[in-house]
Amino acid sequence: MKVALLAVLGLFLGTLAGAALGVGFGLAWVEIFKTTNFEGYSGMLVFFTFMPLGAAIGGVSGALLFGYLAVRDQAIPIERGPAGLADR
Repeated sequence: MKVALLAVLGLFLGTLAGAALGVGFGLAWVEIFKTTNFEGYSGMLVFFTFMPLGAAIGGVSGALLFGYLAVRDQAIPIERGPAGLADR
């Protein structure tokens, strides 16, 4: 259950971060390649092409990364000392 919840959290956070990076990359693309702004073409290019691509790539990679870390965390047991040592 922990793996699934962390994968969903990774999907959510990855989607947000990927969309933000996609908008940033799209704005840089428009400035570097001097995309025309006729009838809002450059804005449509950024928000209908770069943002969804960034969100999709970020969501999938975030879910895979968080899922991998959750599975890996279960494989590496954390050693804990005796319960009385923490009270000293």
